[in-house]
Amino acid sequence: MVSLSKALQEIGYAIEVYSLEDGPVNSIWRKMGVPVTILKTNHESSCVIDWLSYDGIIVNSLRAKSMFTCFMQEPFKSLPLIWVINEETLAVRSRQYNSTGQTELLTDWKKIFSRASVVVFHNYLLPILYTEFDAGNFYVIPGSPEDVWKAKNLEFPPQKDDVVISIVGSQFLYKGQWLEHALLLQALRPLFPGNYLESDTSHLKIIVLGGESASNYSVAIETISQNLTYPKDAVKHVSVAGNVDKILESSDLVIYGSFLEEQSFPEILMKAMSLGKPIVAPDLFNIRKHVDDRVTGYLFPKQDLKVLSQIVLEVITEGKISSLAQKIAMMGKTTVKNMMARETIEGYAALLDNMLKFSSEVASPKDVQKVPPELREEWSWHPFEAFLDTSPNNRTARSYEFLAKVEGHWNHTPGEAMRFGAVNDDSFVYEIWEEERYLQMMNSKKRREDEELKSRALQYRGTWEEVYKSAKRADRSKNDLHERDEGELLRTGQPLCIYEPYFGEGTWSFLHQYPLYRGVGLSVKGRRPRMDDVDASSRLPLFNNPYYRDALGDFGAFFAISNKIDRLHKNSWIGFQSWRATARKESLSNIAENALLNAIQTRKHGDALYFWVRMDKDPRNPLQKPFWSFCDAINAGNCRFAYNETLKKMYSIKNLDSLPPMPEDGDTWSVMQSWALPTRSFLEFVMFSRMFVDSLDAQIYEEHHRTNRCYLSLTRDKHCYSRVLELLVNVWAYHSARRIVYIDPGTGLMEEQHKQKNRRGKMWVKWFDYTTLKTMDEDLAEEADSDRRVGHWLWPWTGEIVWRGTLEKEKQKKNLEKEEKKKKSRDKLTRMRSRNGRQKVIGKYVKPPPENETVTGNSTLLNVVDA
Repeated sequence: MVSLSKALQEIGYAIEVYSLEDGPVNSIWRKMGVPVTILKTNHESSCVIDWLSYDGIIVNSLRAKSMFTCFMQEPFKSLPLIWVINEETLAVRSRQYNSTGQTELLTDWKKIFSRASVVVFHNYLLPILYTEFDAGNFYVIPGSPEDVWKAKNLEFPPQKDDVVISIVGSQFLYKGQWLEHALLLQALRPLFPGNYLESDTSHLKIIVLGGESASNYSVAIETISQNLTYPKDAVKHVSVAGNVDKILESSDLVIYGSFLEEQSFPEILMKAMSLGKPIVAPDLFNIRKHVDDRVTGYLFPKQDLKVLSQIVLEVITEGKISSLAQKIAMMGKTTVKNMMARETIEGYAALLDNMLKFSSEVASPKDVQKVPPELREEWSWHPFEAFLDTSPNNRTARSYEFLAKVEGHWNHTPGEAMRFGAVNDDSFVYEIWEEERYLQMMNSKKRREDEELKSRALQYRGTWEEVYKSAKRADRSKNDLHERDEGELLRTGQPLCIYEPYFGEGTWSFLHQYPLYRGVGLSVKGRRPRMDDVDASSRLPLFNNPYYRDALGDFGAFFAISNKIDRLHKNSWIGFQSWRATARKESLSNIAENALLNAIQTRKHGDALYFWVRMDKDPRNPLQKPFWSFCDAINAGNCRFAYNETLKKMYSIKNLDSLPPMPEDGDTWSVMQSWALPTRSFLEFVMFSRMFVDSLDAQIYEEHHRTNRCYLSLTRDKHCYSRVLELLVNVWAYHSARRIVYIDPGTGLMEEQHKQKNRRGKMWVKWFDYTTLKTMDEDLAEEADSDRRVGHWLWPWTGEIVWRGTLEKEKQKKNLEKEEKKKKSRDKLTRMRSRNGRQKVIGKYVKPPPENETVTGNSTLLNVVDA
């Protein structure tokens, strides 16, 4: 990565490094002028960096898994991300996950792999090992200095007098390997002249490295050597699973025995050359490309193995390696030190060039061929000389340790611990306690429910008429009962409320959580739980349309808040602050907040625009460009054209020779939508903005909606409008004669910008006058109310439609509803009065006498009862 970064810096890339822990390479990065930040976070899911500040991300470790939690959330979800995987540890461990039932852990890793835009491997074996996680984004850029580094640190005991020849092959398993080994053994047979007796011994040994199964392949190699009449124990087979480094170190000559055309130079040959061993290989394309015959190694045609026999007889003379072969081996060792460096650096440069989409203010990188040869064709060994003696093998050990921690975390989650059998006595006791507590909670809940049911059974339910009347009464009074939550109560009485628009969980770490601030969720998804944030989509249905939510960005929050603002915002002043300002450490400190509140309460600057993120300190403006030049820079050079066309359409002017002047007077302007205004002035700004955005949308929408391209961006960009609108508040504030005050976000010191006395004769006051804007707004409202406009029209969807005719219609509608209600009441009274009293008795009921009648004289006593 250091070698790659040096080359990328040379062609115009700016690089910053984030690391999960400190290490010896920190000083190397700093000497290169690369900022290094050590991330120390206790919560894996917390996003502590504004990743949108970067055009792309390269992740160079499996241990950075925790950071993917942030990369998988909005607004960082679509950021180009390259994940470089150098080790096979996860591929090895993942084979056990299905058998041990750890399917959820496997699924979690698959999600992470699918998040990466590209997963890069340094050889063609690793993608095969990681097939389980392939999401169609695997890519190979061959080359790595790791094998050379490892070879520098291999320590083996001195060799014996035997001359050892190692036959090595491809890292891939394929049919026909035994035939290739048989042909090579046949070609090497002339090294053993005459007929050896079984008791004879030789100082020449051949090791065949490879094969699918150690036991079966050993038998096959033994059979081949016997058929070729090799001396006993002269040929030995060793499985690839053995210690390859030790075998190569003990070898005097290494022969590459695979005739398979591979896509890159074999790593095992690189390792052999790094150890200073002479190599003999077939003249395959990717071998011939890096090895000069009889200069850095020996090559033979794969169709003629007699040449191989001649080469080996030249290399081994009088029972030892010839001096010429040793010189060639030393040349090979020098050459392999930087082998594949050029392919790697050029491969990454081409990948970045195809992946990254730069904004218009960013200069395009130069051609990688213009990088000096010492940076493009060599690894940066020199800065690492201080600790080249330490082996990089500890990285593999750290990877296994990290994976063990991840697996342990998943194994000890509730419901998983007993399944994997990795539970100690303490956790077993804890699980029993948890089960007991759960049973107690369930029993308590059941008793509470039984008591409630019992109490309800004894209640008097009343008649249907009483229930109906109660429901109607509650319905009539529900609008009068406004239960205010804690956040609203805390904000009552304060002069200012600052809204923080956000989109996605990745921004939560940058939002404030005390009463001066209130979040504005631009989407229903990704809303903060248990916070009284404003839901922009419920206040303004326009934000249910993803196109405008993305195109307007944070500016859309102004429309959402201003729509029927009296129901939401009760403060005399209103402010907005981008979460990105907090991420850049440019948000208001406590001192600056108090200074701003004091200035508001004392009306120190009157009707003013306070801002705290300045244009001249913006990372996008390193050349300190003036207002219109900066706006052009961040909008593909078309900002002035966009303003010109928009103002012409907005004011219905055919020709507009110039733009509203934004002078270069040594002062600065507001960026990143972080400012505060009186609420009344804010509504005036929104009235102007609605018409401006509508005119801008009219000229851009069709093409942008259809192709995702607009003339304000060099690439396909869903945030087309947002960069033009970011600077709109400056134009409105300057030409509507507001005072513009910069407040230092750290110290709270205030400094007025573009003083009003210096603006005389430069402001377009008539264009931005409230009366003019209000007249234009009412004309649009009347047109919207009359439904004369056909086709796509944004303005009616950005807020309320208010004009005198609308107010009259609403008044007439209310009067009609009131008259209808009075009529219903009169009809009800008329029906009640028209009744003729209570219903008459139908008849009388005569109760029959009892069985034992009491007779008095000649008559019977009868009980007469009214029916």
